[in-house]
Amino acid sequence: MTERMKPEELKALADPAKLSLPLQALWYEAQGDWDKAHEVCQQAKSRGGDWVHAYLHRKEGDLGNAGYWYARAGRPMPEPEVAFDSEWTALVQALA
Repeated sequence: MTERMKPEELKALADPAKLSLPLQALWYEAQGDWDKAHEVCQQAKSRGGDWVHAYLHRKEGDLGNAGYWYARAGRPMPEPEVAFDSEWTALVQALA
């Protein structure tokens, strides 16, 4: 894609296959498939993939694991009051 994708456009895609692996992982997570999202972000082997991986573990409630992945991504872990939807949107905006 040549122009930035909006979060609602990512959610509405029928097939994410042409997207980067981190964006594919976010698409699967938005579809309610945490396991597939987790599998895909691990394949990315990039800071973007690590950030998505961190987000997934934070959402899962595994904060120790999330902290490890945020550190690998070079990102601070969001404060507990930061909504998951807000972080998901920030991820899409940063990675699209």
